[in-house]
Amino acid sequence: MSRTYTQIVATTDLHSALDHAAKRALPHLHGLRTTSLIADCGDFFEGTGYYQLGKGALKQEILTTLYDVLAPGNHGWPHYFEPGLREMTICANALDAMGNPLFNRLRVVDVHGRRVAVTAVIGKAAFHAIPAGQRAEHQVTDARAALRELMLEHHHQVDSWVVLSHSGFDEDLQLAADCPFVDVIFAGHCHSDVYGPVHVGETLVVKGRELGIGYAAAEPANSGWIARTATFPAPTTIPGSLALLQKKITSTGQVLATRLGTVNDPYRDNVLDRHQLLQDIASRLHTGLGAQAVVLNDTALRSTRLGDVLTLGDLLAIEPFDNQLVHAFLPDRHTEDPSGLLTHLAEQVGPLAAAPWPLPQNIRSVLTTGYLADTYLGGRTRQAGLRLSDAVRRTIATPLPETEDDA
Repeated sequence: MSRTYTQIVATTDLHSALDHAAKRALPHLHGLRTTSLIADCGDFFEGTGYYQLGKGALKQEILTTLYDVLAPGNHGWPHYFEPGLREMTICANALDAMGNPLFNRLRVVDVHGRRVAVTAVIGKAAFHAIPAGQRAEHQVTDARAALRELMLEHHHQVDSWVVLSHSGFDEDLQLAADCPFVDVIFAGHCHSDVYGPVHVGETLVVKGRELGIGYAAAEPANSGWIARTATFPAPTTIPGSLALLQKKITSTGQVLATRLGTVNDPYRDNVLDRHQLLQDIASRLHTGLGAQAVVLNDTALRSTRLGDVLTLGDLLAIEPFDNQLVHAFLPDRHTEDPSGLLTHLAEQVGPLAAAPWPLPQNIRSVLTTGYLADTYLGGRTRQAGLRLSDAVRRTIATPLPETEDDA
Protein backbone atom coordinates (compact mmCIF):
# COMPACT_ATOMS: atom_id res chain seq x y z
CA MET A 1 0.00 0.00 0.00
CA SER A 2 1.39 3.39 -1.03
CA ARG A 3 1.13 5.87 1.84
CA THR A 4 1.42 9.65 1.86
CA TYR A 5 2.18 11.00 5.31
CA THR A 6 0.44 14.15 6.49
CA GLN A 7 1.27 13.72 10.18
CA ILE A 8 3.25 11.71 12.74
CA VAL A 9 1.29 9.88 15.42
CA ALA A 10 3.00 8.57 18.57
CA THR A 11 1.91 6.34 21.43
CA THR A 12 3.93 5.66 24.56
CA ASP A 13 4.08 3.39 27.59
CA LEU A 14 1.36 1.00 26.51
CA HIS A 15 2.79 -1.59 28.95
CA SER A 16 0.82 -4.43 27.36
CA ALA A 17 -2.54 -2.93 28.37
CA LEU A 18 -4.30 -4.82 25.62
CA ASP A 19 -7.65 -4.84 27.38
CA HIS A 20 -7.80 -1.09 26.57
CA ALA A 21 -5.81 -1.12 23.35
CA ALA A 22 -7.61 -3.97 21.58
CA LYS A 23 -10.99 -2.25 21.75
CA ARG A 24 -9.94 1.28 20.82
CA ALA A 25 -6.27 1.90 20.04
CA LEU A 26 -5.62 -0.83 17.49
CA PRO A 27 -8.63 -0.15 15.23
CA HIS A 28 -7.97 3.59 15.33
CA LEU A 29 -4.26 3.23 14.55
CA HIS A 30 -5.23 0.97 11.65
CA GLY A 31 -7.37 3.79 10.27
CA LEU A 32 -4.67 6.42 10.81
CA ARG A 33 -2.03 4.41 8.92
CA THR A 34 -3.23 5.57 5.52
CA THR A 35 -2.03 9.14 6.19
CA SER A 36 0.18 8.86 9.29
CA LEU A 37 3.63 7.64 10.24
CA ILE A 38 2.87 5.56 13.36
CA ALA A 39 5.53 5.68 16.08
CA ASP A 40 5.96 4.46 19.65
CA CYS A 41 8.10 6.09 22.34
CA GLY A 42 8.96 2.93 24.28
CA ASP A 43 7.73 0.58 27.02
CA PHE A 44 5.26 -1.17 24.76
CA PHE A 45 6.14 -4.39 26.62
CA GLU A 46 5.62 -5.69 30.18
CA GLY A 47 3.01 -4.49 32.63
CA THR A 48 0.10 -6.96 32.40
CA GLY A 49 -0.68 -10.63 32.07
CA TYR A 50 -1.01 -10.21 28.32
CA TYR A 51 2.76 -9.92 28.28
CA GLN A 52 3.54 -12.63 30.81
CA LEU A 53 1.36 -15.26 29.14
CA GLY A 54 2.72 -14.65 25.66
CA LYS A 55 6.20 -13.28 26.47
CA GLY A 56 5.77 -10.48 23.97
CA ALA A 57 4.47 -12.38 20.93
CA LEU A 58 1.18 -10.47 20.73
CA LYS A 59 2.95 -7.15 21.19
CA GLN A 60 5.45 -7.93 18.45
CA GLU A 61 2.59 -8.80 16.10
CA ILE A 62 0.86 -5.51 16.90
CA LEU A 63 4.02 -3.49 16.34
CA THR A 64 4.92 -5.12 13.04
CA THR A 65 1.31 -4.85 11.81
CA LEU A 66 0.47 -1.26 12.78
CA TYR A 67 3.67 0.67 13.51
CA ASP A 68 6.44 2.16 11.37
CA VAL A 69 9.14 3.28 13.79
CA LEU A 70 9.99 2.63 17.46
CA ALA A 71 12.03 4.20 20.22
CA PRO A 72 13.43 1.57 22.61
CA GLY A 73 12.14 1.58 26.19
CA ASN A 74 13.64 0.16 29.35
CA HIS A 75 10.79 -2.35 29.73
CA GLY A 76 11.21 -5.16 27.23
CA TRP A 77 14.66 -3.93 26.13
CA PRO A 78 15.67 -7.32 24.62
CA HIS A 79 12.63 -7.32 22.31
CA TYR A 80 13.95 -4.35 20.37
CA PHE A 81 16.81 -6.56 19.13
CA GLU A 82 14.50 -9.25 17.72
CA PRO A 83 14.16 -9.71 13.95
CA GLY A 84 11.34 -7.55 12.66
CA LEU A 85 11.55 -5.07 15.53
CA ARG A 86 15.23 -4.17 15.33
CA GLU A 87 14.75 -2.90 11.79
CA MET A 88 11.94 -0.63 13.05
CA THR A 89 13.84 0.68 16.08
CA ILE A 90 15.89 3.89 15.98
CA CYS A 91 18.05 5.49 18.66
CA ALA A 92 20.72 8.19 18.46
CA ASN A 93 22.44 7.59 21.80
CA ALA A 94 22.42 3.81 22.47
CA LEU A 95 25.76 2.18 21.69
CA ASP A 96 27.53 -1.14 22.13
CA ALA A 97 30.69 -1.53 24.19
CA MET A 98 32.83 -0.52 21.19
CA GLY A 99 30.89 2.68 20.64
CA ASN A 100 28.90 1.47 17.63
CA PRO A 101 25.18 2.32 17.36
CA LEU A 102 22.90 -0.46 18.58
CA PHE A 103 20.16 0.64 16.18
CA ASN A 104 19.74 2.81 13.12
CA ARG A 105 20.14 6.38 14.30
CA LEU A 106 17.41 8.04 12.25
CA ARG A 107 14.86 7.62 9.53
CA VAL A 108 14.10 10.30 6.94
CA VAL A 109 10.50 10.51 5.71
CA ASP A 110 8.40 12.91 3.67
CA VAL A 111 5.59 14.46 5.73
CA HIS A 112 3.29 16.81 3.88
CA GLY A 113 6.05 17.65 1.42
CA ARG A 114 8.67 18.26 4.10
CA ARG A 115 11.78 16.12 4.53
CA VAL A 116 11.69 15.08 8.20
CA ALA A 117 14.45 13.36 10.17
CA VAL A 118 12.85 11.12 12.80
CA THR A 119 15.22 9.94 15.51
CA ALA A 120 15.00 8.76 19.12
CA VAL A 121 16.84 8.93 22.44
CA ILE A 122 16.65 7.03 25.71
CA GLY A 123 17.39 8.84 28.96
CA LYS A 124 20.20 7.68 31.20
CA ALA A 125 17.84 7.04 34.13
CA ALA A 126 15.59 4.92 31.92
CA PHE A 127 18.58 3.02 30.53
CA HIS A 128 19.93 2.23 34.00
CA ALA A 129 16.50 0.89 35.02
CA ILE A 130 17.01 -1.96 32.52
CA PRO A 131 18.07 -5.14 34.38
CA ALA A 132 21.86 -5.27 34.41
CA GLY A 133 22.06 -8.55 32.51
CA GLN A 134 19.91 -7.22 29.67
CA ARG A 135 22.06 -4.13 29.09
CA ALA A 136 25.47 -5.78 29.50
CA GLU A 137 27.87 -4.49 26.82
CA HIS A 138 25.48 -1.61 26.09
CA GLN A 139 25.80 2.07 26.98
CA VAL A 140 24.08 5.41 26.41
CA THR A 141 25.67 8.74 25.68
CA ASP A 142 24.37 12.24 26.37
CA ALA A 143 21.21 12.72 24.33
CA ARG A 144 21.93 16.38 23.57
CA ALA A 145 25.37 15.63 22.18
CA ALA A 146 24.03 12.74 20.12
CA LEU A 147 21.28 14.87 18.58
CA ARG A 148 23.66 17.72 17.79
CA GLU A 149 26.02 15.28 16.08
CA LEU A 150 23.18 13.91 13.96
CA MET A 151 22.04 17.41 13.04
CA LEU A 152 25.53 18.41 11.85
CA GLU A 153 25.73 15.27 9.73
CA HIS A 154 22.30 15.56 8.10
CA HIS A 155 21.15 19.18 8.30
CA HIS A 156 21.65 19.65 4.55
CA GLN A 157 19.38 16.66 3.79
CA VAL A 158 16.29 17.47 5.87
CA ASP A 159 13.90 20.31 6.63
CA SER A 160 12.66 19.29 10.10
CA TRP A 161 13.67 17.23 13.13
CA VAL A 162 11.34 15.03 15.22
CA VAL A 163 12.55 13.13 18.30
CA LEU A 164 10.91 10.15 20.00
CA SER A 165 12.16 10.32 23.59
CA HIS A 166 12.06 7.72 26.33
CA SER A 167 13.42 10.04 28.99
CA GLY A 168 10.59 11.77 30.87
CA PHE A 169 8.68 14.99 30.21
CA ASP A 170 10.87 17.22 32.41
CA GLU A 171 14.03 15.92 30.74
CA ASP A 172 12.46 16.52 27.36
CA LEU A 173 11.72 20.15 28.22
CA GLN A 174 15.42 20.61 28.95
CA LEU A 175 16.33 18.68 25.81
CA ALA A 176 14.17 21.08 23.80
CA ALA A 177 15.94 24.07 25.36
CA ASP A 178 19.37 22.60 24.60
CA CYS A 179 18.51 21.47 21.05
CA PRO A 180 16.43 24.31 19.56
CA PHE A 181 16.79 22.89 16.04
CA VAL A 182 14.33 20.10 17.01
CA ASP A 183 10.78 20.85 15.92
CA VAL A 184 8.83 18.23 17.92
CA ILE A 185 9.70 15.95 20.83
CA PHE A 186 7.27 13.12 21.51
CA ALA A 187 7.80 12.31 25.21
CA GLY A 188 7.62 8.97 27.02
CA HIS A 189 8.71 7.08 30.15
CA CYS A 190 7.56 9.48 32.85
CA HIS A 191 3.87 8.58 33.47
CA SER A 192 3.25 12.20 34.46
CA ASP A 193 -0.06 14.02 34.18
CA VAL A 194 1.49 16.59 31.81
CA TYR A 195 0.80 15.90 28.14
CA GLY A 196 1.27 19.25 26.43
CA PRO A 197 1.88 20.38 23.85
CA VAL A 198 4.33 22.70 25.61
CA HIS A 199 6.32 25.29 23.67
CA VAL A 200 10.03 25.61 24.48
CA GLY A 201 11.09 28.31 22.10
CA GLU A 202 10.07 26.99 18.69
CA THR A 203 10.10 23.36 19.86
CA LEU A 204 6.94 21.48 20.82
CA VAL A 205 7.03 18.81 23.55
CA VAL A 206 3.98 16.54 23.58
CA LYS A 207 3.01 13.16 25.02
CA GLY A 208 0.14 10.78 24.38
CA ARG A 209 -1.88 9.20 27.16
CA GLU A 210 -0.27 6.02 28.48
CA LEU A 211 -1.68 2.47 28.72
CA GLY A 212 -3.39 2.57 25.34
CA ILE A 213 -5.72 5.41 26.30
CA GLY A 214 -4.50 8.05 23.85
CA TYR A 215 -1.87 9.34 21.46
CA ALA A 216 -0.06 12.48 20.35
CA ALA A 217 0.11 13.82 16.80
CA ALA A 218 2.13 16.50 15.02
CA GLU A 219 2.07 17.89 11.51
CA PRO A 220 3.79 20.66 9.55
CA ALA A 221 1.96 23.99 9.44
CA ASN A 222 3.24 27.06 7.62
CA SER A 223 6.91 27.33 8.58
CA GLY A 224 6.55 25.38 11.85
CA TRP A 225 4.60 22.50 13.36
CA ILE A 226 1.39 22.05 15.32
CA ALA A 227 0.78 19.25 17.82
CA ARG A 228 -2.16 17.84 19.74
CA THR A 229 -3.21 14.98 21.98
CA ALA A 230 -6.29 12.79 21.66
CA THR A 231 -7.90 9.76 23.26
CA PHE A 232 -8.71 6.71 21.20
CA PRO A 233 -12.42 6.64 20.28
CA ALA A 234 -14.59 3.56 20.30
CA PRO A 235 -14.52 1.98 16.83
CA THR A 236 -17.63 1.47 14.75
CA THR A 237 -16.23 -1.76 13.30
CA ILE A 238 -13.14 -3.96 13.69
CA PRO A 239 -11.13 -4.08 10.46
CA GLY A 240 -11.04 -7.54 8.92
CA SER A 241 -7.23 -7.48 8.81
CA LEU A 242 -7.21 -7.24 12.62
CA ALA A 243 -9.77 -10.00 13.21
CA LEU A 244 -7.27 -12.79 13.91
CA LEU A 245 -5.20 -10.54 16.18
CA GLN A 246 -8.35 -9.53 18.08
CA LYS A 247 -9.25 -13.21 18.46
CA LYS A 248 -5.84 -13.97 20.01
CA ILE A 249 -6.21 -11.05 22.43
CA THR A 250 -9.71 -12.17 23.41
CA SER A 251 -8.51 -15.74 24.00
CA THR A 252 -5.70 -14.51 26.25
CA GLY A 253 -8.17 -12.30 28.12
CA GLN A 254 -10.32 -15.34 28.87
CA VAL A 255 -7.34 -17.09 30.47
CA LEU A 256 -6.60 -13.97 32.52
CA ALA A 257 -10.18 -14.09 33.86
CA THR A 258 -9.36 -17.32 35.75
CA ARG A 259 -10.42 -16.95 39.41
CA LEU A 260 -7.68 -17.52 41.99
CA GLY A 261 -9.25 -16.67 45.33
CA THR A 262 -11.38 -14.42 47.49
CA VAL A 263 -9.79 -11.06 48.22
CA ASN A 264 -9.07 -10.48 51.90
CA ASP A 265 -9.75 -7.36 53.92
CA PRO A 266 -8.36 -4.68 53.75
CA TYR A 267 -7.59 -5.19 50.06
CA ARG A 268 -11.17 -5.85 48.97
CA ASP A 269 -13.07 -3.13 47.06
CA ASN A 270 -10.12 -0.77 47.19
CA VAL A 271 -7.40 0.60 44.99
CA LEU A 272 -4.36 -1.35 46.09
CA ASP A 273 -1.84 0.47 48.28
CA ARG A 274 1.26 -1.22 46.92
CA HIS A 275 3.57 0.11 49.65
CA GLN A 276 1.36 -1.26 52.41
CA LEU A 277 1.05 -4.59 50.58
CA LEU A 278 4.82 -4.83 50.20
CA GLN A 279 5.28 -4.00 53.87
CA ASP A 280 2.82 -6.77 54.77
CA ILE A 281 4.69 -9.17 52.47
CA ALA A 282 8.08 -8.17 53.89
CA SER A 283 6.87 -8.83 57.44
CA ARG A 284 5.41 -12.22 56.47
CA LEU A 285 8.56 -13.28 54.61
CA HIS A 286 10.84 -12.15 57.42
CA THR A 287 8.90 -14.28 59.89
CA GLY A 288 8.01 -17.20 57.64
CA LEU A 289 11.33 -17.74 55.85
CA GLY A 290 13.62 -16.75 58.67
CA ALA A 291 15.51 -14.24 56.50
CA GLN A 292 17.80 -11.81 58.32
CA ALA A 293 16.03 -8.98 56.54
CA VAL A 294 13.65 -8.40 53.64
CA VAL A 295 13.92 -5.38 51.32
CA LEU A 296 11.46 -4.78 48.47
CA ASN A 297 10.92 -1.76 46.24
CA ASP A 298 7.49 -0.21 45.66
CA THR A 299 7.95 -0.18 41.88
CA ALA A 300 8.06 -4.00 41.86
CA LEU A 301 4.26 -3.85 42.07
CA ARG A 302 1.52 -1.87 40.36
CA SER A 303 -1.68 -0.52 41.86
CA THR A 304 -5.05 -1.73 40.65
CA ARG A 305 -8.60 -1.79 42.00
CA LEU A 306 -9.61 -5.14 43.46
CA GLY A 307 -13.12 -6.47 43.94
CA ASP A 308 -14.27 -9.58 45.78
CA VAL A 309 -12.39 -12.12 43.67
CA LEU A 310 -8.74 -12.18 42.66
CA THR A 311 -8.25 -13.22 39.03
CA LEU A 312 -5.08 -14.25 37.25
CA GLY A 313 -5.27 -10.96 35.36
CA ASP A 314 -5.44 -9.04 38.65
CA LEU A 315 -2.41 -10.87 40.01
CA LEU A 316 -0.33 -10.31 36.89
CA ALA A 317 -1.37 -6.65 36.79
CA ILE A 318 -0.20 -6.23 40.40
CA GLU A 319 3.09 -8.08 39.79
CA PRO A 320 3.75 -7.84 36.06
CA PHE A 321 7.50 -8.47 36.06
CA ASP A 322 7.73 -12.12 37.23
CA ASN A 323 10.24 -11.23 39.95
CA GLN A 324 12.06 -14.13 41.58
CA LEU A 325 12.91 -13.73 45.27
CA VAL A 326 16.55 -14.34 46.15
CA HIS A 327 18.87 -14.11 49.12
CA ALA A 328 21.38 -11.41 48.12
CA PHE A 329 24.77 -11.49 49.83
CA LEU A 330 25.75 -7.93 50.60
CA PRO A 331 29.01 -6.15 49.75
CA ASP A 332 31.00 -5.32 52.89
CA ARG A 333 30.17 -1.61 52.74
CA HIS A 334 26.49 -2.42 53.17
CA THR A 335 26.86 -4.98 55.98
CA GLU A 336 28.55 -2.33 58.08
CA ASP A 337 25.99 0.36 57.28
CA PRO A 338 22.47 -1.07 56.77
CA SER A 339 20.84 2.37 56.87
CA GLY A 340 23.21 3.41 54.11
CA LEU A 341 22.07 0.35 52.15
CA LEU A 342 18.46 1.54 52.27
CA THR A 343 19.49 5.07 51.31
CA HIS A 344 21.49 3.72 48.38
CA LEU A 345 18.59 1.61 47.11
CA ALA A 346 15.98 4.33 47.61
CA GLU A 347 18.06 6.75 45.56
CA GLN A 348 18.02 4.25 42.69
CA VAL A 349 14.51 2.83 42.76
CA GLY A 350 12.35 4.97 45.06
CA PRO A 351 10.40 3.99 48.21
CA LEU A 352 11.17 0.69 49.93
CA ALA A 353 9.42 -1.75 52.25
CA ALA A 354 11.69 -3.52 54.72
CA ALA A 355 11.49 -5.87 57.70
CA PRO A 356 12.65 -5.63 60.37
CA TRP A 357 12.83 -1.87 60.69
CA PRO A 358 15.44 -0.58 61.23
CA LEU A 359 17.64 -3.24 59.65
CA PRO A 360 19.91 -5.04 62.12
CA GLN A 361 23.63 -4.30 62.23
CA ASN A 362 26.12 -6.61 60.47
CA ILE A 363 23.57 -8.41 58.32
CA ARG A 364 25.21 -10.51 55.63
CA SER A 365 22.25 -10.96 53.29
CA VAL A 366 18.77 -9.70 52.51
CA LEU A 367 15.79 -11.39 50.87
CA THR A 368 14.89 -9.27 47.86
CA THR A 369 14.05 -9.47 44.16
CA GLY A 370 16.51 -10.77 41.62
CA TYR A 371 16.24 -7.40 39.86
CA LEU A 372 17.46 -5.43 42.89
CA ALA A 373 20.12 -8.00 43.68
CA ASP A 374 21.58 -8.16 40.18
CA THR A 375 21.28 -4.47 39.34
CA TYR A 376 22.28 -2.76 42.59
CA LEU A 377 23.70 -5.31 45.07
CA GLY A 378 26.45 -7.04 43.16
CA GLY A 379 24.56 -10.10 41.93
CA ARG A 380 25.77 -12.67 44.49
CA THR A 381 22.57 -14.56 45.24
CA ARG A 382 20.93 -17.78 46.34
CA GLN A 383 17.45 -18.66 45.08
CA ALA A 384 14.66 -18.48 47.66
CA GLY A 385 12.40 -20.79 45.64
CA LEU A 386 9.55 -18.28 45.64
CA ARG A 387 8.20 -15.71 43.20
CA LEU A 388 7.04 -12.33 44.41
CA SER A 389 3.68 -13.04 42.74
CA ASP A 390 3.28 -16.11 44.99
CA ALA A 391 3.80 -13.92 48.05
CA VAL A 392 1.31 -11.36 46.71
CA ARG A 393 -1.33 -14.01 46.11
CA ARG A 394 -0.97 -15.59 49.55
CA THR A 395 -1.15 -12.18 51.24
CA ILE A 396 -4.14 -10.65 49.52
CA ALA A 397 -6.43 -13.63 48.83
CA THR A 398 -7.87 -16.80 50.35
CA PRO A 399 -7.88 -19.68 47.84
CA LEU A 400 -11.19 -20.73 46.36
CA PRO A 401 -12.17 -24.31 47.35
CA GLU A 402 -11.47 -25.69 43.88
CA THR A 403 -7.98 -24.14 43.74
CA GLU A 404 -6.94 -24.84 47.32
CA ASP A 405 -4.53 -27.60 46.31
CA ASP A 406 -2.77 -25.23 43.87
CA ALA A 407 -2.17 -22.41 46.35
